Amino acid sequence: MDPSKINAMQAWPLLRTMKAFRGFLGLTGYYRKFIHNYGVIAAPLTMQLKKAFRWTQAATDAFNDLKRALTTGPVLQLPDFEQEFVVDCNAS
Repeated sequence: MDPSKINAMQAWPLLRTMKAFRGFLGLTGYYRKFIHNYGVIAAPLTMQLKKAFRWTQAATDAFNDLKRALTTGPVLQLPDFEQEFVVDCNAS
């Protein structure tokens, strides 16, 4: 990932408005399949969209955890062809 993008994500200010919440969740949601337990981590933030806006410690923790997940590697990585691959197929 581009270092300038990592720095921008790390410097992202706390979310103060619903528009900021939606923007941040939209950005992180784009990468959700690459972040283990994204839904669990983001739950305190998504709950803010369903009720009156009130910043909580859980929301702060979720915000910081998502920033950390997006800025610490590897988020996206090419496969290591020196390693063994396990292919799991569900044909139901």
